[in-house]
Amino acid sequence: MPLIKIRDLHFYRGNRAIFEGVNIDIYQGKITAIMGPSGTGKTTLLRLIGGQLRPDRGTIEVDGQNVHKLSHSDLYALRKRMGMLFQSGALLTDLTVFDNVAFPLREHTKLPESMIHDLVLMKLQSVGLRNARDLMPSELSGGMARRVALARAVTLDPMMIMYDEPFTGQDPISMGTLVNLIHRMNDAMDLTSVIVSHDVAETAEIADYIYLLSAGKVIEKGSPVQLKRSSSQWVQQFMQGLPDGPVPFHYPGDTLEDDLFSQKVST
Repeated sequence: MPLIKIRDLHFYRGNRAIFEGVNIDIYQGKITAIMGPSGTGKTTLLRLIGGQLRPDRGTIEVDGQNVHKLSHSDLYALRKRMGMLFQSGALLTDLTVFDNVAFPLREHTKLPESMIHDLVLMKLQSVGLRNARDLMPSELSGGMARRVALARAVTLDPMMIMYDEPFTGQDPISMGTLVNLIHRMNDAMDLTSVIVSHDVAETAEIADYIYLLSAGKVIEKGSPVQLKRSSSQWVQQFMQGLPDGPVPFHYPGDTLEDDLFSQKVST
């Protein structure tokens, strides 16, 4: 059985359909990527999985539990088993690196400080920042902040981690470091990883399976190799970053000639 099973998902914002009949399976121990152009609801999907939003129709099951039928306490318990790496990192600005990583342990466990100390150092060691434990978030580079956020996300040894645009705004070295960390930690900790991204090359390098979303639907799915060989023009345009194709450059509407002509007629 999939760890996350999404069936017939419908979600609307006003009259705008974000998802219309989406079906997705995310399997234990795998890295699954959710990709597509900006504005296709990728981050919204993570919020639906975490129970922050409710679908208008359909179901989302995580580890056999229907997320949106859980009681408040049961949902809270399920969320403890989900790690989240926010796009901004979302570090607490008034706490040191050490205290940011220790925060989930102090909030959700009754472990003694001596044990928390050792656990935090081990998590920071895994992301290469043990010796940065006394720094403040304002003293970190963007790449370092993401790595601290990753250490915090795995502090409670979750069954899964959701990554919201983890590679955005990173320099090539930081990006390569994050790609390596996500892959290595997923294997070492037997995690299930869900990556929301539109960085094709980096995501395809580590993903086991990719879902491409557009216009509220799953356009294509498969391994990175399968998608690269797809006969779909839409898939090829997205995977190769081509400017011309099924996804138009111009926002839909009247042609430039029609606009110019109508203006001349009105004057």
